[in-house]
Amino acid sequence: MRILVSNDDGVHSPGLHTLARVAQRYGDVRVVAPDVEQSAMSHAITVRRPLHYTETRVDGLDAYRVDGTPADCVALGAHHWEKVDLVVTGINLGLNIGHNIWHSGTVAAAKQASFLGIPAIAFSAPASDSEPDYTELEPFVAQVMELFLEHPDLPLLNVNFPERPRGLRWTRMSVRHYEGLVIPGTDPMGRQHYWFAERPRERVEEGTDRWAIEQGYGSLTPLRLNLTDDSRLDVAKREAAATD
Repeated sequence: MRILVSNDDGVHSPGLHTLARVAQRYGDVRVVAPDVEQSAMSHAITVRRPLHYTETRVDGLDAYRVDGTPADCVALGAHHWEKVDLVVTGINLGLNIGHNIWHSGTVAAAKQASFLGIPAIAFSAPASDSEPDYTELEPFVAQVMELFLEHPDLPLLNVNFPERPRGLRWTRMSVRHYEGLVIPGTDPMGRQHYWFAERPRERVEEGTDRWAIEQGYGSLTPLRLNLTDDSRLDVAKREAAATD
């Protein structure tokens, strides 16, 4: 099995190194990741300039630093490796639950694999001001990979771990509405600047990824690429048919 490993935190991220170590148990591993941090890039792709990569090493593995986005990395990695069987991304330095799935470059890298017809898993975990050590998560990463490989009908999975998981739970994406905040400030040069922030309006719903994390469980959320609201589409079709 050929396993491509990527992320959005950059090729030197400790989370990527942890994920690559676990992935080696299941096949041949190649790392293709951004040369610098690309957090919150979502599914941006590079179209106005050429891409370049530089060969490097990650824990003794073949690795490549790409001057592009996370989605670029997966597309380029899949192009240069004849047949990739699985893409795993992360471990992201910070959770990707709820609406953060829309912004995450790590999740987007997994989505890019799914666009290419390659099964993919995105992994994320909490980050702090200190250097993260995700060694304790390795058994859970392995458990998820084994579970995923047993379900070939599951093409895209988003996984989030708390600091010390007490188990895993299947969840749905948490969807909450937020009050957007713009917080003004002044930089050291006296210039006005602004921070974007948010405040949730609703409580956490049981059975969601956010709920699982708060309860101490790792969350497993199956994702799909088709964003169509099928129930609303059916209503619109019935309304249109009634007026014909």
